[in-house]
Amino acid sequence: MTPPGAVSAAGAGAITLRVKAVPGSSRDRIAGVLGDRLKVCVTAPPEGGKANAAIAALLARALGVAGAAVELRAGRSGAEKAFVVLGVSEGQARERLGIS
Repeated sequence: MTPPGAVSAAGAGAITLRVKAVPGSSRDRIAGVLGDRLKVCVTAPPEGGKANAAIAALLARALGVAGAAVELRAGRSGAEKAFVVLGVSEGQARERLGIS
């Protein structure tokens, strides 16, 4: 069985994004794919959920969805996270994020 990639379908009109978080970076950016995860750098510190909120907001902007459509599902305190995003297909996400 092939392991899931950085982007996978999570049901009708939803995807799961597997993320490697890099808090405390010099700027907010999606750095590309790192293994089976999307590497996301944010300036926010990894304290009190600030980095998680910044990652969710960055993903929402990049995918063209409302902030409320991005929800952290796993990895609240670790660097490896999973976000569910509503209102975008796997193909649309890959296109908007520039990944294959």
